[in-house]
Amino acid sequence: MDNTRERLIESTRELLWERGYVGTSPRAIQQRAGVGQGSMYHHFTGKPALALVAVRRTAEDMRDKAEGELSGPGTAYERIEAYLLREREVLRGCPVGRLTQDPDVITDAVLRQPLEETFDWLRRRLGRVLAEGRERGELASDLDPVATAAAIVATLQGGYVLARAAASVEPFEDAVKGVLGLLAARVTS
Repeated sequence: MDNTRERLIESTRELLWERGYVGTSPRAIQQRAGVGQGSMYHHFTGKPALALVAVRRTAEDMRDKAEGELSGPGTAYERIEAYLLREREVLRGCPVGRLTQDPDVITDAVLRQPLEETFDWLRRRLGRVLAEGRERGELASDLDPVATAAAIVATLQGGYVLARAAASVEPFEDAVKGVLGLLAARVTS
């Protein structure tokens, strides 16, 4: 089986995470994947098409990992805690969130779409977990699931930024601990 296409996609994913869109040249992709130019253009029409597939795959992986924790056992708080405390490569930043900092991605509606969809999905999914917790009496009845979910996502993404700026995971860990403390204060049972 020819896995050239997969190597190209995975190489592009890694390079986008490390270097962003502009820093991910077709030559760098080919070198990382160990393929020639002809192989790349046999599978993809060019860098934008390959980048789109790579961005979508990264977004899908992020959603799948989050869903694993958010649909797991436990109370709403415990599931959100599991999601927030899972192991991450904090100093590399969020592979989806980092792409929002890339002007070439953000100004391209097609490349931006998977990012927008992923963060929208995450806010809605967290909101559903919070609403379930509120309905079961686990969380305060006046808790706003939509606003709280947005605050969780914003804190997580901001934590990545703070950690990268400080070259330390401590600001990220503090942000997560802070948002969990705020949420724990709304736990009723």
